[in-house]
Amino acid sequence: MSTVELVPVTVAPGGFAHEVRAASVVWKRDLLRFWTDRGRLISSFMQPLLFLFVLGKGLGAALGSGRGGTDYSTFIFPGTLATGVMFTAVFSAISVVWDRELGFLREMLVAPVSRVSIIIGKCFGGASVATLQGTVLLALAGLVHVPYDPLLLLGMFGLLFLTSFAITAFGLLIAIRAETIQTVMPRTQLLLAPLMFLSGALFPTGGSLPMWLRIAVRVNPMSYAVDAMRSVTFHYLPDHGRGAGFATGLTWWGWPVPPWLDVIVVFTSGVVLLSVTCWLFTRDE
Repeated sequence: MSTVELVPVTVAPGGFAHEVRAASVVWKRDLLRFWTDRGRLISSFMQPLLFLFVLGKGLGAALGSGRGGTDYSTFIFPGTLATGVMFTAVFSAISVVWDRELGFLREMLVAPVSRVSIIIGKCFGGASVATLQGTVLLALAGLVHVPYDPLLLLGMFGLLFLTSFAITAFGLLIAIRAETIQTVMPRTQLLLAPLMFLSGALFPTGGSLPMWLRIAVRVNPMSYAVDAMRSVTFHYLPDHGRGAGFATGLTWWGWPVPPWLDVIVVFTSGVVLLSVTCWLFTRDE
């Protein structure tokens, strides 16, 4: 009777460094997938460009410039950046459903790492991919009369990553309970449209908006991302954008919401969404 020889298996030691390494592997995988998929790379830029140059120029010709000479394309530039990274971040997040269907997610789950590390790596991977796309769009700022000021570009880069982080966490929250890509896509489309149209990306959030629309805009976390980007952009325009009729920002009962509070709202939303996602993902699979 033959004997079976047992071969000892060495498992990597656990600990914080081990979990960070696991998260970084998931993060790098998302970046490689995006970079090698040229069709996805090109198509991800088309919608923001259509908003910026087709919708922006078309509506701009009908509406004219805001008071102070601000062009409509300049006004929607921050909103275009925010919505552009929103779509990329969400679709990067819901790729976890493809991983489940192909069996790759199960392989990650049997690895000696925590599920929280997998979700965190996935979240930062999606956020990085979306930020890279937003950075390319940011390079077009001069075409819509936004100056290439180093501080403006640095501030916008940070806001792009923060927005991408929050939206990727939102996308993961949708995706972790979906069994198939056919299930998650309708849910995503249903939720993304209100997030985009109620963010103030394409219209001023003050003025004569109906009360129900003002409330909807102010409870939408994307509104604060757009408001922060718009505040930074208009700060570096000539005369800080004062007198620009399109530049009305968010207010709470008449009080203008400052950019630092916008950042806190977006960051808090991202942390809460990611925490809920990690909790749900660790319960069962």
